[in-house]
Amino acid sequence: MQSIQAVLFDLDNTILDRTRTFGKFTDLFLRTYMSHVVATQDLFDLVVERDRDGYKNKTELFSELLEQLPWKKKPSLAELLDFYGKEYVRCAVLMDRAKEVIDHVRSKYKIGLITNGKTTIQYGKIDQLGIRGDFDVILVSEEAGVKKPDPVIFRMALDKLELLPEHCVFVGDHPVNDVEGAARVGMAAIWLKVNQPWPDGVGVTPLHTIDRLSDLLELL
Repeated sequence: MQSIQAVLFDLDNTILDRTRTFGKFTDLFLRTYMSHVVATQDLFDLVVERDRDGYKNKTELFSELLEQLPWKKKPSLAELLDFYGKEYVRCAVLMDRAKEVIDHVRSKYKIGLITNGKTTIQYGKIDQLGIRGDFDVILVSEEAGVKKPDPVIFRMALDKLELLPEHCVFVGDHPVNDVEGAARVGMAAIWLKVNQPWPDGVGVTPLHTIDRLSDLLELL
């Protein structure tokens, strides 16, 4: 790692504990709309399953839930999307020891964040976590006009950092969007194993594979 000058991170399921964040939101959602249901664990499991770890379009997700949940009084799709937009970001939770990792990396390298998603939602989570000022560059795909694994968004970050790809390492949980995407521009990557399995056909090998974000304290 002697040649590394910057470390770039994914947000969801890397810096942000997306599982706990969406779990908190789902609890609030069910308390708000399903208070007439005595036991809600099955409903919780259904919402989490339908969400597909955040990769389900939210209009599609809530359209499905409108048909599948036992509503006492069915709200409009617009109301549910508004509820999500306001409340989800307030549920944001950092990955265990994430602030310690960020501070450690900042003390040695430049630091960046590249995340796919809606601008208002992603920046809302970043601000809720209080970490916007910790990064030298932040790119959100909607704002950037391109998303991972497209190499263009990685090059945009490199240009802002004024660094070559061989002097950077990317840390993320998604084998294609993060690991393979970074590799396409010549950047090494560290894979954080969370919820996404390693699929067949990914032709790159991560520099390291870690089970916890805090493992970076020993690697970097």
